[in-house]
Amino acid sequence: MKYDLEQRLIRFAVSIVKTIESLPQDRSCNHLAGQLVRSGTAPALLYGEAQSAESRKDFIHKMRIGLKELRETSVCLKIISEAGYSGTTGSYEKVINENVELISIFHKSILTATKNLTETDGRM
Repeated sequence: MKYDLEQRLIRFAVSIVKTIESLPQDRSCNHLAGQLVRSGTAPALLYGEAQSAESRKDFIHKMRIGLKELRETSVCLKIISEAGYSGTTGSYEKVINENVELISIFHKSILTATKNLTETDGRM
């Protein structure tokens, strides 16, 4: 089975959209939903950009931005949970767990690319 991070990020973005749609329609939820839709869908788009990076440094830069968006998503999800808007659905916990796993994947990818960049620079 081929591992496809892009498809996983797309599924995560869809789960974020579904999470947003399940929130109550009030002022605070609308604000959080706006933040969450941007930060929760951005990593898939940034990963797509990273795949066409012009250099290893450009790849690292785009992945770092994606990591920042994932971390912002994490905080937003925690605010929603602490405010009691997440309900008791298991799907919300799955979104949080997937977010944590994606943060780890992006972090490791950045470390690996940085290490490879450093090794390449050392040979020049």
